[in-house]
Amino acid sequence: MGLQGFERRLERLVEGGFSKAFRSGLQPVEIGHRLTRVLDDGRTLGVNGRAVAPNNVGVYLSPEDFERFRSFAEALARELAEAARQHARDEGYQFVGPVIVTLVPDDTLRTGEFDVVAEIYEGEGGHVGSLVLPDGRRVSLAEAVTSMGRNSDCTVTLEDPRASRRHAEIRPTGDGFLLVDLGSMNGTLVNGVAVRERLLHDGDEISVGATVMRFEAS
Repeated sequence: MGLQGFERRLERLVEGGFSKAFRSGLQPVEIGHRLTRVLDDGRTLGVNGRAVAPNNVGVYLSPEDFERFRSFAEALARELAEAARQHARDEGYQFVGPVIVTLVPDDTLRTGEFDVVAEIYEGEGGHVGSLVLPDGRRVSLAEAVTSMGRNSDCTVTLEDPRASRRHAEIRPTGDGFLLVDLGSMNGTLVNGVAVRERLLHDGDEISVGATVMRFEAS
């Protein structure tokens, strides 16, 4: 599922003007397949009994391929990171830090050759999560409180008339991330159920007014 979504997003990248780089030679989907195998091979058992997967990934390319991908390296790294997150959800893996993918040129590699190296890198606070907005943007959750509402000083500013000025917050706790409704007029829903407080779980859908966001524990 993760790689299928990755391939669909790559098609959109091609339509966006990168088709020349995809015509021949090393294909990004090959990197995606290798990445998922590296996550599988590098997983280890966490203290809670769940598998912990590597989250700090280096993709080593030949100088020629690195130059060919340079114009969309940031977008490709972002899509590879999303493929890693989806693969982890599909397999029940967890991460202990943010997923970071970096493309690196390697003079020892010939055109078409590549390597993927990954390690487990613990983020600050021991918990990692993100809020995926309706337009696909991702807001990283960390040790700071994440506020949502119509006020311009909120972390996530919502242009939604049904949202209160300061509608809800996501607060880091020792167990993960706690969603707290701030006495909003229209309430806050998680998976369609109104809540005052709720410890978030991977995949939870948060409704603030008419805006629906998704929590990802990765």
